[in-house]
Amino acid sequence: IPNCQFRSKTARLKTFTANQIDEIKDPSGLFYILPFQKVDFLDTNIIITEPYFNFTSIQESMNEILFEEYQFQAVLRVNAGALSAHRYFRDNPSELCCIIVDSGYSFTHIVPYCRSKKKKEAIIRQLHVMDETHVINQVKEDVCYVSQDFYRDMDIAKLKGEDNTVMIDYVLPDFSTIKKGFCKPREEMVLSGKYKSGEQILRLANERFAVPEILFNPSDIGIQEMGIPEAIVYSIQNLPEEMQPHFFKNIVLTGGNSLFPGFRDRVYSEVRCLTPTDYDVSVVLPENPITYSWEGGKLISENDDFEDMVVTREDYEENGHSVCEEKFDI
Repeated sequence: IPNCQFRSKTARLKTFTANQIDEIKDPSGLFYILPFQKVDFLDTNIIITEPYFNFTSIQESMNEILFEEYQFQAVLRVNAGALSAHRYFRDNPSELCCIIVDSGYSFTHIVPYCRSKKKKEAIIRQLHVMDETHVINQVKEDVCYVSQDFYRDMDIAKLKGEDNTVMIDYVLPDFSTIKKGFCKPREEMVLSGKYKSGEQILRLANERFAVPEILFNPSDIGIQEMGIPEAIVYSIQNLPEEMQPHFFKNIVLTGGNSLFPGFRDRVYSEVRCLTPTDYDVSVVLPENPITYSWEGGKLISENDDFEDMVVTREDYEENGHSVCEEKFDI
């Protein structure tokens, strides 16, 4: 049962909660309203993440909302990558540097950290232009993967019948008897595509790897940006030469896109090709890359010096935005 509220584009005036999603006849276009825990804000500290180089006006609005509207006791505003870096260094205390690759729904951030300090001169952001609905997002997560050899897989996708090992049939939900889409087992596929069961079938071949390929070659859809591996190398090469080997052997993948099958291997192989042969390359995929930054935030909240990192409501009321600007490195 999803832990959030929904509104459907066909019933925008009504709000659905948790298992009421079953009542929505057309979940193809859902708006999510994510919850927050009902707590007494006056006695609560909060760690909240925001994008790199956030606009000053937005940062100040964030302060006002957290301190003046919700009246939190203390606030730490931080980038998600800083939390991931803290988590990584806690697990690897002998390492001096790491580069966090946070690839998610809207963008990819590539940020080098030397201990707790980010190297601002080498931060890279890659924009993802997506407008995914509930159903299409589920299809993407169920069937897409990152190709290790794009042209070979394209050749396979052009084959007919059993020889096309890339092709898959995805059964779309009808929200009556089928609540959630699923992949047809290979042995149950009808190669002609003409099913007698009346199921809505979405046949996918090169689409399975062509969509994630955009992360590696944005120019395929006319976006003139570097792919993720190239951007990683470019970011590291903007750092002092004596530091570069430390970053190449500590590349950390986080965010939902890193869960694509083959993502980590593709990043490694392409970075390895672009890196001097005398440098070691290591690409780390955490056990749960989606919650990795949250885990870092939890560790920070348990630190003895956590109180020195936050801005209290009393500090804010006395000094205003200036104390936040001084303390938070966004």
